[in-house]
Amino acid sequence: MTDATPFAQAPRHVRAVAFPHVLVLIDYRTGHVQCLLPEAAAYWQEAARSGRLTTMPQPLAGHLIRTGALRPTREPTPWDAPLPAPTPAASWGGAEHTAGFTRVAGPFSTTAAVALARTWSITGIGRREHAMNRLIRAIEASSSATCRPASPAEASEAVLAVRRTAWHPPVRTACLEESAAATFLLGSQRLSVVWCHGIAAAPVRLHAWVQTVDGNLVAEPPSTRAYTPALTIGARHQHRL
Repeated sequence: MTDATPFAQAPRHVRAVAFPHVLVLIDYRTGHVQCLLPEAAAYWQEAARSGRLTTMPQPLAGHLIRTGALRPTREPTPWDAPLPAPTPAASWGGAEHTAGFTRVAGPFSTTAAVALARTWSITGIGRREHAMNRLIRAIEASSSATCRPASPAEASEAVLAVRRTAWHPPVRTACLEESAAATFLLGSQRLSVVWCHGIAAAPVRLHAWVQTVDGNLVAEPPSTRAYTPALTIGARHQHRL
């Protein structure tokens, strides 16, 4: 921060999720994630209310501007308060997601392969630091062209088809690629679901998944409810960029 930049604002593509012990910032343009401990988190929340960097220590303000979490403005421009997240339950690492580790029985799906190929091309072609933003824009475009909500059975079959098919190619297919491909597969049938990207704490971890438009998890373990959605696409009430 300098005397010439006393004001700032968080860009729309930066989302803040507040846990009692840590504030997590997710930049959906670059995919960069950073954590602020309680003292720094309190400065962020005060600056969000006022739009003024003068409430924040200069080294912290400078760091947040350099990393793109904040951008200078000409006048005070308050931004949204962080999304509140519940206090995490004690965890010893025993409740992990099995997607991508357990092979799903069933036939290879050509349509799922096409959806996966689309996902890989979006994330793999172009500047790596913009891959997350490209994928989000593609999911938004796919969701906007749908005609009706997918039923739980339709949505589940799409996710499982992607999981079965993703087992074969030697290409990374974690929850991000899997959920996007399932959304693309359903979108090709003009069926809508809600694509979600969220965060949990203790330890801080990210996850992407799909759910039906009425909020039911699709082929996900109950532990997914521990994640607070930071970004949702396809929902009537959603956190969009």
